Amino acid sequence: MSVKPTKAMVLAAGFGLRMRPLTDKMPKPMVPVAGQPLLDHVLDKLGQAGVSEAVVNVHYLPDQIIDHVASRQHPRVTISDERNQVLGTGGGVVKALPLLGNAPFFHVNSDTLWIDGVRSNLARLAENFDPARMDILLLMAPTATSIGYSGRGDYGMLPDGALRKRKEKEVVPFVYAGAAILSPSIFADAPQGEFSLTKMFDRANEQERLFGLRLDGVWMHVGTPDAVHAAEEAFLESVA
Repeated sequence: MSVKPTKAMVLAAGFGLRMRPLTDKMPKPMVPVAGQPLLDHVLDKLGQAGVSEAVVNVHYLPDQIIDHVASRQHPRVTISDERNQVLGTGGGVVKALPLLGNAPFFHVNSDTLWIDGVRSNLARLAENFDPARMDILLLMAPTATSIGYSGRGDYGMLPDGALRKRKEKEVVPFVYAGAAILSPSIFADAPQGEFSLTKMFDRANEQERLFGLRLDGVWMHVGTPDAVHAAEEAFLESVA
């Protein structure tokens, strides 16, 4: 039994320090790539996947984001304002839970960027999310074909999609692509205040409730100004 999330959480509260000088005067989600802000790439994909409401959290230069999304309809955007606190990736979700409801929801980093293959990767996530077997389903990009990523990967993946966390000196073939479906129930006894969402991933992993889905298409890690140019080139190639 699959679920089709109609709500999403978009993380847009980071400082974007590695993106300087582009982020000296604008928040990272507003950095343009291929003609539109990173945030719009994400919101457009969510809208196309049937999401009607997206909760966007803000902290650094928040008014630029708030003004930018004010008139958007597909999806409608609700702001979770964190300008007076630093909550981290996990604490930000906990604060937004009352807006997200009780059903599984999409969770997307505002600075993740990918070119879909034949089908929407968000639609594929929804089809593959099975609440009976999993609490978290992560979109996983193959490190070998990703643009702008040079790390050792995050997880190995078993044939059924179950994830195994990378050991310290290990190199694994998949990196988390910044899009997921989460069950709100995983936050039932979450810490208060600032904490990282990886804490929840690790716990689900220990309970064998963390799964992955291989991204179909090309994932781009847009972490630095140089990576913006590489991403734009990939976009131009994809529409050529």
